[in-house]
Amino acid sequence: MNNYLLIGGSYGIGNKLIDELPSNANIIVASRTNEGLIEKNVKHIPFNVLEDSLTLEQLPEKIDGFVYCPGSINLRPFKGLKEDAFRDDFEINVMGAIRTLQQVYPLLAANEQASVVLFSTVAVQTGMPFHSSVAASKGAIEGLGRALAAEWAPKVRVNVIAPSISDTPLANRFLNNESKLEKASLRHPLKRIGTAEDVAQLAAFLLSEKSSWMTGQVLGLDGGISSLNTQG
Repeated sequence: MNNYLLIGGSYGIGNKLIDELPSNANIIVASRTNEGLIEKNVKHIPFNVLEDSLTLEQLPEKIDGFVYCPGSINLRPFKGLKEDAFRDDFEINVMGAIRTLQQVYPLLAANEQASVVLFSTVAVQTGMPFHSSVAASKGAIEGLGRALAAEWAPKVRVNVIAPSISDTPLANRFLNNESKLEKASLRHPLKRIGTAEDVAQLAAFLLSEKSSWMTGQVLGLDGGISSLNTQG
């Protein structure tokens, strides 16, 4: 039986990922609340990534898969962003991942092969206005993911998913009416935005043995927006 640790999972992509993992898996969700977890077969650990530390006593002897779900979408003009906004985004997007990975690395390394999944954004590789803060911190995640993939090979694989905007609670304020939803959909060559299920399915693949020869990759999952121009 595989052990999976999700940092975050009460809602959004992490919550959908629970449904994509094997039914016989031991799934631990470390999050601030157990909202959305009541009817799911998971162990919940109350955990605030900005304040708390995980202890090995809370976790199994080895972890087969680790996913860091917390993040931010702070879209504002650069001139209107204070330094604290950059620090806050970096803290939740990057430092939270660093701290938890350092805490659980011995449990990942106890495996013959474990898998780590992190999340970036399409806005790192494709410059987009008003994305300076989130792109800066998620760019650091891409660098971290590649560095750890090299350092932890061959026992721990590390991959990063870089989605475009997806229909999750985190993005709700950008998609909370039909006009916003239509405009966001039309920007993508596939003419729709992503769903939490879309991203969760890719994360589940990266955690599985089906991706056992993949590490150090940043995988775009963005409806084609980063690489296709359908307007020409």
